[in-house]
Amino acid sequence: MERREFIGVTGSGIFLFFLLGEFPHLIRKGLAEAKSLPQDFNAFLRINEDGRITCFVGKVEMGQGVATSLPQMLCDELDVPLSSLELVMGDTDICPWDQGTWGSLSTRIFGPALRAAGAEARQVLIEMAAEQLKLPVARLVTDQGVILDSQNKAIKIAYGELARGKRIERHLAGKVAVKKASELKLSGKSITRRDARDKVTGAAHYAADIKIPGMLYAKILRPPAHGAKLTEVDLSKVKEVPEAQVVREGDFIAVLHASPEAAESALSKIVARYEKPKSTPDQYTIFDHLLKVAPPGKTVAEGGNLAEGAKDAKSSFEQTYWNDYVAHSPMEPHAAIAHFEGNNLSIWASTQNPFGVQEEVAKVFGLPEKNVRVRVPFIGGGFGGKSNNPQVLEAVRCAKLSGKPVQVAWTRAEEFFCDTYRPAAIVKIKSGIDSQGQIGLWDYEVFWAGDRGAPHFYTIPNHRTVVKGTTRDGDPGTTKSAHPFAVGAWRAPANNTNTFARESQIELMATKAGIDPIEFRLQNLADPKMKRVLKAAADKFGWKKRHLPTNKGTGWGVALGTDAGTWVAMIAEVTVDRKTGAVQVKRVVCAQDMGLVINPEGANIQTEGGIIMGLGYALKEQVRFNGGEILERNFDTYRIPRFSWVPKIESVLIEDPEAAPQGGGEPAIIAVGAAVANAVYDAVGARLYNLPMTPERVLEAIAKSKQKAGA
Repeated sequence: MERREFIGVTGSGIFLFFLLGEFPHLIRKGLAEAKSLPQDFNAFLRINEDGRITCFVGKVEMGQGVATSLPQMLCDELDVPLSSLELVMGDTDICPWDQGTWGSLSTRIFGPALRAAGAEARQVLIEMAAEQLKLPVARLVTDQGVILDSQNKAIKIAYGELARGKRIERHLAGKVAVKKASELKLSGKSITRRDARDKVTGAAHYAADIKIPGMLYAKILRPPAHGAKLTEVDLSKVKEVPEAQVVREGDFIAVLHASPEAAESALSKIVARYEKPKSTPDQYTIFDHLLKVAPPGKTVAEGGNLAEGAKDAKSSFEQTYWNDYVAHSPMEPHAAIAHFEGNNLSIWASTQNPFGVQEEVAKVFGLPEKNVRVRVPFIGGGFGGKSNNPQVLEAVRCAKLSGKPVQVAWTRAEEFFCDTYRPAAIVKIKSGIDSQGQIGLWDYEVFWAGDRGAPHFYTIPNHRTVVKGTTRDGDPGTTKSAHPFAVGAWRAPANNTNTFARESQIELMATKAGIDPIEFRLQNLADPKMKRVLKAAADKFGWKKRHLPTNKGTGWGVALGTDAGTWVAMIAEVTVDRKTGAVQVKRVVCAQDMGLVINPEGANIQTEGGIIMGLGYALKEQVRFNGGEILERNFDTYRIPRFSWVPKIESVLIEDPEAAPQGGGEPAIIAVGAAVANAVYDAVGARLYNLPMTPERVLEAIAKSKQKAGA
């Protein structure tokens, strides 16, 4: 908006503009965006006449807790109570532009910028108070939204009083120091989530809950398989449903009605024929296909000489690891409402990327971006899946064709069919150790997962890490030619795959060397943070030295990893039923070093959620398919974690308040697959190389281990 329009929206009060500098290069790296990040990111903050604070941020709340942690950070710098702040998130008309809510970037990257804004706001208010009270700036202090004379605390003025009856605009250049960790009153404290009551009472509104007068519900004709072409369609029987309206644009066909049930009934009366694509990979041939079409690799880390490493190795290991496709399966399926009012378009959407939606809609439908407003209500889980928003384009298309406001809310079957998946991937590793158990060789290739988590953190003199194929279109070997359907980011993208492969391979070498798996890791680690979290996890777990496997039916497994600036160590205890192949995870200890922890309880909740979600990809979740046909339609066949799966979870947060805060939404999930796989090996002497570790695969691995032992 123009500034005058913005003032009209935000009302009266003090409005402060902050020059926060350029976002770090790490955000820009790898982002495929038409719009680059701004040179000066403006964090908008309003001081209302009653002293309440309104903060506008482009981030969204989808369960990760930033609607609580970001206010904690801002209120600390402003010196105001948390209860005085209202947070507006993800509204493209009144919030500053944001690249999207993903990558655990909200706290570790946007948080410092917000703190800087709060620090500068407090300084502006002090300067204004000095002018009004006719006192030197150096004599003034702030406390709970009030500016006081440090020599006579009876002389004071509240933030709200400075805003009374007038608007003041000030631009600040230069930096104001943020508070030291010892000065923080809210950050580092466990605060009950601000959205908790609304969510547990049902008061929270999601995109599919929003109703607009005159709104129609859309039900869309879907093909039976990805890549199928519509060859014939009969719409004549739709008229049997009174007031049903059909909209069509090419092969896009939707039925609209004031009742969602009636729209569904009308959709069922459409007779359509499709031509399915010719033979494409299925769930049994996909890995061979992915290896065949993999592009030339990109080396992302290397050192030493692989030939020398291979020559010096006393024991060598060569192994391949696989993971199947995995669905996001969020609690809330994709939904959106589109409403044209003249030349202006309003959108309410469950999206991780409101500004990306604004840009995409404007581009697809030929609209000026300023005419497209996107608002984001509560989001019932995203995990990377809601960074793609085809449901928004569908809603806008229906609204444009019908001239009415339209809601598109995917069914669970549509969610499984239309959403992107975590890609199937392969990792090949060649490694070697000397007679003392020191790793001297590491040759690592990952196919189609990506590079996040691929470079190792062990002390290995001769190593190379190569990435072949990613989930990003535009890269060599685009996913459009590799996968039979769309793939994309899935909570800590690539790192689940890479950590599973790396930490399983580490365990292979520890077993061959006859060294306890924790001791083996420690003697091959130089990173002090990684050693610290590993020792913290072992102490909490009560680890006792062991040689693998123990073959007692109950096993312990270790895994390490890094993600979003956070160091992770995880130890899992499992039991394995040798007759059924069922794996029950009994206990998980997860230690993390994430710098200054803004909300410890929130961090613990995210850790627990990540571990529970991780049990899904580790044990049961796999998308079954036949070419472009998706065989999953609901949770009767696609098994996500259940209450009966949940182990005892113990979270250890390393205290490091002087360090910058790091990501907490994704790190814990990366180690689950490897920790459980290593524990299964300890329990029954059978190693699993393919995720998920279904009962059938466990039984097959047990049988192979028996055959090997017999031979």
